[in-house]
Amino acid sequence: MLVVAFAEASTGLCLLLLPSVLFALLLGLESTAVDANFVGRIAGAALLAIGVASWMAKTDVLSPALIGLLTGILIYNTTVSILLAYAGAVLKMIGVLLWPTVAIHAILAVWGCLLLYRIDSDSRGKTGDNRRAGH
Repeated sequence: MLVVAFAEASTGLCLLLLPSVLFALLLGLESTAVDANFVGRIAGAALLAIGVASWMAKTDVLSPALIGLLTGILIYNTTVSILLAYAGAVLKMIGVLLWPTVAIHAILAVWGCLLLYRIDSDSRGKTGDNRRAGH
C-alpha cells in the first residue's frame, strides 16, 4: 500500500500542478491544449485520492473495504498499463517515461492480482476449516 500511496499521490500532484510536464515525459507531447491540461488535473485529483486512500489503509487488517480498495487499484493499474501501451505502440506517443510507466503499472497489476488471489484462497481455506470443526 505504501508503494501505491507514494506513486499515485506524487503523480496526482504532478498532474494537478504541472500536467503538461507529465504529458511531455509520458507521451512526448511538446505542448498541450488547455482542455487536455484541465482533464489531466481531474485525473490528478483522482490519483491523489487513490494515493491518500492507500496511505490510510497501509496498516489495515483484512476487511471488505480493503479488498474493495485493492480491487479498484488492480482495475486502475491494469487499465492504465493497457492504455499507455496502446498510446506508445499504436498512437506513437512516446516519452522517456512511457515504457517504464507501462512496466510499473503492469507489475503492480500482477502483484495486485496475486495478492487478491492469495486473500481469496486464505479465506476459502478458513471457511473450509470452520465447516470441518463444526462452526
